Amino acid sequence: MRYHVAALYKFTSLLDYVKLRAPLQDMCDLMGTKGTLLLAQEGLNGTIAGPKDAVDTVISFLRADPRLDDLDVKFSSATEMPFYRMKVRLKREIVTMGVEGVDPNKTVGTYVDPSDWNALISDPDTILIDTRNDYEVGIGTFKGAVNPETNTFREFPAWVEANRDNITKPKVAMFCTGGIRCEKASSFMLENGFDDVYHLKGGILKYLETQAEDTSLWEGDCFVFDQRVAVSHGLAESEYDQCFACRRPITEADKARTEYEKGVSCHHCYDEMTSDQKAAFAERQKQISLARSRGEAHIGRKAE
Repeated sequence: MRYHVAALYKFTSLLDYVKLRAPLQDMCDLMGTKGTLLLAQEGLNGTIAGPKDAVDTVISFLRADPRLDDLDVKFSSATEMPFYRMKVRLKREIVTMGVEGVDPNKTVGTYVDPSDWNALISDPDTILIDTRNDYEVGIGTFKGAVNPETNTFREFPAWVEANRDNITKPKVAMFCTGGIRCEKASSFMLENGFDDVYHLKGGILKYLETQAEDTSLWEGDCFVFDQRVAVSHGLAESEYDQCFACRRPITEADKARTEYEKGVSCHHCYDEMTSDQKAAFAERQKQISLARSRGEAHIGRKAE
């Protein structure tokens, strides 16, 4: 069985977002989908997976709300269920930047279709900025893109301020996995004095889905926030694995390093964690192994 995966988001004013949580959770549970959906006053964001009919039903349920009728959805597939549980969460932001007043519902950059993206980023008057985290950029990005080397999206505004003098080209083009971070980043840039700002509509996922590999300017794989770890052109699953302590992508060669212990650490996070944290991860991995030996699924602590 192949699972249908839908990455979706929409910036729109949802003043009643708290009341939307329970019905949405109930619908997802009824249909048996798994994943995470975030609700905030500024909109909806998340990814769900399940049988195609189930995923389509949840999306139809969402689009029945006029504010979400043009919900941005990108479809792909997975050979195994990429999520453990279904969570609908309430948040201050559907993608966390932490800057007051940044609202893509009011101010946003120019959307660029994937078919027009190569021409824009090949223009010598364009600076191309990857708005994703450093570990995502590390396994793939567009040719010539600037890597801000951020650990979280919260760090992006500070990077812009620190590098304002280096962003000298008249056009600023930005991209991210599914379009949501670069859309919000475009709003921030416009609010902070940059006039000609563009972002990739549908993100890297839509580009990899629709653009021919032989003319593509994408190099490497695209990190995704589920058990597939990363995808390549045509949204085919890549060969990356994941460190389940820090969630960063790792290769088979990385797993041969001395810092790697399954479920506990990898070379990325070995020096970042305390001995207590490593012990806790080791105990979790032990419980996962025990559950699997009994033929059970270990899903850990239930979401609050």
